[in-house]
Amino acid sequence: MLWGPQGPPRTLQVRQATATSAAPASTRVADSACSNGPLTRQCWSNGFNAATDFDAKWPTTGRTVSYNLEITNGKCNPDGNGEKPCQLFNNQYPGPVISANWGDTILVTVKNSLQGNGTGIHWHGIRMLNNNPNDGVPGITECPLAPADTTTYTFQATQHGTTWYHSHFSSQYGEGAVGAIVINGPASANYDIDLGPYVINDYYYATSWQVGIQSHNNLQMGGPPPPADTMMINGTNKNAAGGGKYGKVSMKKGKKYRLRLINASVDNTVRVSLDNHQFQVISSDLIPIKPYNAQWVLLAVGQRYDVVITASQTVENYWFRAEVVSACRNSNNFYGRSIFSYEGASSNDPTSSAFSDPGSCVDESPLVPWVPNTVGNSADFIQQADNLDIDLTQEQVATNGKNIVVWGVNLTAINVNWDKPTAQYVKDKNTDYPTALNLIEIPNEGVWSYWIIQATPGTPVPLPHPIHLHGHDFYVLGAGSGTFDPGSTPKTLTYQNPPRRDTAILPGGGWLAIAFPTDNPGAWLMHCHIAWHVADGLAVQFLESKDTMPVGGAAWDKTCANWKNYSPNMPYPKSDSGL
Repeated sequence: MLWGPQGPPRTLQVRQATATSAAPASTRVADSACSNGPLTRQCWSNGFNAATDFDAKWPTTGRTVSYNLEITNGKCNPDGNGEKPCQLFNNQYPGPVISANWGDTILVTVKNSLQGNGTGIHWHGIRMLNNNPNDGVPGITECPLAPADTTTYTFQATQHGTTWYHSHFSSQYGEGAVGAIVINGPASANYDIDLGPYVINDYYYATSWQVGIQSHNNLQMGGPPPPADTMMINGTNKNAAGGGKYGKVSMKKGKKYRLRLINASVDNTVRVSLDNHQFQVISSDLIPIKPYNAQWVLLAVGQRYDVVITASQTVENYWFRAEVVSACRNSNNFYGRSIFSYEGASSNDPTSSAFSDPGSCVDESPLVPWVPNTVGNSADFIQQADNLDIDLTQEQVATNGKNIVVWGVNLTAINVNWDKPTAQYVKDKNTDYPTALNLIEIPNEGVWSYWIIQATPGTPVPLPHPIHLHGHDFYVLGAGSGTFDPGSTPKTLTYQNPPRRDTAILPGGGWLAIAFPTDNPGAWLMHCHIAWHVADGLAVQFLESKDTMPVGGAAWDKTCANWKNYSPNMPYPKSDSGL
């Protein structure tokens, strides 16, 4: 396996392009002395603006924002269909919004008040630079938090934009354990009012644990997972019988509004639109992009897009639509709706009509990062790229003596040990990693890491997978159907200012080519963000520069000790990958 060019590690300075840009420099670079406002959103603070490469520098405000999250057993009834058990942060669905400014330190104290479940909170898309112990992945970066235990996660907001947090303890986030994160900063387009996060997710009337078992059983037979029952938009919707209520957003004619879209589903890719209104798309995941207009925006699980809406239509009510994308082999029993209402409009439901549905299952395009970067070239890619092959495999032995069909990466389904996370191996200087950890070691810092992620063509379940990487953004060099051709395809990939994000679609039966720099020591998970797929093992972890990787201290050890005291008698033993 080739981790980088032979000889001394290559400097990562090559990432910053000099000849290629997302737009003319005169439109990209904000005056460092200007202030952020409705007509100057590219500005932020002295020396920092939308043109700042936040991998290279970021403000340090000296300000700490603190939050307390308590996860408890609760009840959900977001659409009036009837109560079901949920696991919620601060008894809210979705959980509280965590808000900070670019450069702030974020401190979140989490108390586990669940009955019979551990937990661990992942801060999706947050780089966690030199801060691996706070990534929040039981079995990788930490032990789970035992019932009645408390821990504190601390990290700096070196990026800005929209993301979310969620439990990474088996399928727990499907029970409602999710919330939005807003990091205020500059933007690539102007707007008057920030409407805040809009969390969109599939919703099942059964529990996520029950649906996960059904999905696994269906997979054994080569079939699809159970359909979602409905969609929720910021925690509410009407049900098929007319109960519940629609969420409502108020707009004033002539104003521009920023809306932060988040797909917090467990299985379904969604496509969203606002009748009669174009979206001006200004960021993908946490990356500011050159704005473009779209009638619909597709979000795979885990993805985020920030959009600007201009309230330029007739004073009336308009449907906001969230549709499950059948082209991505998804299905549900009911759709998502909310209402955008102009000031002065009636209280009636909208009568507006939808834009035509594009009917495709591909990532949004064009995603041109506002800060341009160059990622090597075809010669580098050919020399260094390695494969991660994704397909159904047979792992473990069931009680009936037969192998269980699960998702595997390079023929191995990941299966972490909550009692002994990967970080413990590093802390103990123990390199005897079990095969089930599906660990790939990247020993060098300061080189590019190139990967071809290949879904086996002809597999009996040719599903697209939203691939998410922890600890890094990655650059999407290309994607396509069928088998990647190493002889010709590398020359057609995008190396100058390719799309950059933390979650991208691997086409069903196709390939995805990505690159990321080895600039963040730690144990970093890369996985499909469909809850049922990662529960069935579709993940790999990169152990990056373990000799300089930060490890947890006394508080980290105490969390593990408390978990080990609890786990032998936990009422619901681990029954999946643990992720």
